[in-house]
Amino acid sequence: MFVGLGRAASSDMTRWTRPEPRYRPVTRALVSQFLAALAVCLCTLGASAQGFGALARLVPQDSAVTARDGGVALTLGLSQPVPFRVYTLADPWRVVLDFREVLFDGWPDGLALPDGVAAIEAGEARDAGWSRLVLTLTTPMVPELAAMATDDVTGRATVTVHLAPVDEAAFRASAGAPLAAAAPVPTAAATAAPPEDGRITVVLDPGHGGVDPGALRGDLTEADLVLTFARELRDALRRSGRVEVVMTRDGDVFVPLPTRVTLARAAGADLFISIHADALAEGWAQGATVYTLSEIASDAAAEALAEQHDRADLLQGIDLHGADDEVAGVLMDLARLDTAPRSVDFARAVIEALDVAGLALHSQPLGEAGFTVLRAADIPSVLLEIGFLSDDRDLANILDAGWRAGMQDALVAAILGWADADAARRALARQ
Repeated sequence: MFVGLGRAASSDMTRWTRPEPRYRPVTRALVSQFLAALAVCLCTLGASAQGFGALARLVPQDSAVTARDGGVALTLGLSQPVPFRVYTLADPWRVVLDFREVLFDGWPDGLALPDGVAAIEAGEARDAGWSRLVLTLTTPMVPELAAMATDDVTGRATVTVHLAPVDEAAFRASAGAPLAAAAPVPTAAATAAPPEDGRITVVLDPGHGGVDPGALRGDLTEADLVLTFARELRDALRRSGRVEVVMTRDGDVFVPLPTRVTLARAAGADLFISIHADALAEGWAQGATVYTLSEIASDAAAEALAEQHDRADLLQGIDLHGADDEVAGVLMDLARLDTAPRSVDFARAVIEALDVAGLALHSQPLGEAGFTVLRAADIPSVLLEIGFLSDDRDLANILDAGWRAGMQDALVAAILGWADADAARRALARQ
């Protein structure tokens, strides 16, 4: 049963309602289908139970619903990150947020709702293990941004959803619960117990997805190719019996870069690997490359690549370059004193394993650049370019299941070898 956020009570529900809902005219052009896709982009995000196993709580002082540019901005402060998904329903117009899972106690008293929102209700969803928040609208609006960020110091999460007005036809075209939301079934990653048997947790991040296809070559997209590669690598790692794997996406959905980092941190990741297969508009490149984080790029190509990877998030209105406050910056710098060398060690282990396996490497296989997706200060992280779609031989390799299997076997060996060496070094450092 829902517990409403408001004053007007009924027999089984309490709702916060506007006494005289007013309809606002549509003031923006038709929101295109990629915004509808964004509305459900988080429906398939899985995470292991380490960060997501406990119930999150609403942080009232960090939560609000306000008017924004003719639409509505919803901000939810949470005690910890949890997986969530966003979608719309018609008759009446509603925006639904499902969480796994949030206790919605302590919503601010006297909450004033902006124009366009008739009521807000929140509570347990019908399916066990899920919580739900529903905005009932007085005019059709769809999500144009849905993102979650985690504070590096406090561990708290902030969910931000921006709603933009559309006409009724556009709303109905994008409305409907995603299949996973119709009957939520936790993924294996979401229900797995935290590894307590010596296994490590590796987060695989297939680049791009949804509205951001990545590099293109004919009718092939980088997003689809790296998702296939990541799924196969996940299976290979799990077969080793020594690795629990979490995917930042397991479908053709857009996941903002900060959310990918948030998911890795909440999953308790021991290692984060972002997987790409880019194309060069100018020049020539071939073979695998492994990048680690640096504010100074190792070369102009690496710098351009980092900017290219950030572009989709910038187009979605997500600010990737907010300055850290002084204390947080110092804490992250201290954390990176530990994780940066470990990231480089892993990158070198990958290059060595690929070389031993006779797989093609770039002429400069180890690179550095300011990739946003590598900014988790507390997790060793690399970005792996498995090849370049702009090169015919690389493309043929990526399309070849046998070549992919060889690459994945080499990566499994690199991950397990690095994990053993890293554990030994850390044990020695504690003595």
